[in-house]
Amino acid sequence: MKITSITTSPYASNSYLINEKILIDPGMDTDQLIQKIKEHTQPENIELIILTHSHFDHCAAAKAVAEICNAPIAIHKDDAQALKSKEESVSILFSAPAPDIDPDILYENGDIIKISETESLEVIHTPGHTPGGISLYEPSSKSLFSGDTVFPNGGIGRTDFTGGSLDKLSVSIEKLTELDVITLYPGHGPVTSDDVNKQIRLSLQMSRAYR
Repeated sequence: MKITSITTSPYASNSYLINEKILIDPGMDTDQLIQKIKEHTQPENIELIILTHSHFDHCAAAKAVAEICNAPIAIHKDDAQALKSKEESVSILFSAPAPDIDPDILYENGDIIKISETESLEVIHTPGHTPGGISLYEPSSKSLFSGDTVFPNGGIGRTDFTGGSLDKLSVSIEKLTELDVITLYPGHGPVTSDDVNKQIRLSLQMSRAYR
């Protein structure tokens, strides 16, 4: 699996280009993102845009990027309605309108996204940061794209936004501790391969400490 990490601004989420055809979390800056994608592939080669959740810093550019790439947008069904809300998408914090996205694909827990002949992403519903937050696990490389559920060094997603729940986040992180993860690709912060299973267990401890 070929993974390119792209960050367009200090406030935007990390974007991940997988096998030069799957884009996770386009972030907020369409022009910068497209420019960086062109360093690796042509935008029209993008076949799917996946949103790990509905927050503005992860998806504000999704609609424009989708039009340029002619690619469908996918999100968990429980976050679809939040893309129309300034409060639930937290676009209000950026003094911006809601992303106003009509997703083409609605995921549920356990859905499988094929990304090559031998590789696939498993959709893991990880609510808590948002009701429809997801993490994506690729078992052959043991890679985890965690959105804003967990971050390196025991970090956890905020739960004080509309739709957040610390109890649900803790349950979600416990689910992630059952995976064998070699590399963590978080929604913010650096990619890490430093004893990731231990880092996720630390995130679980952190979530329980705040409950």
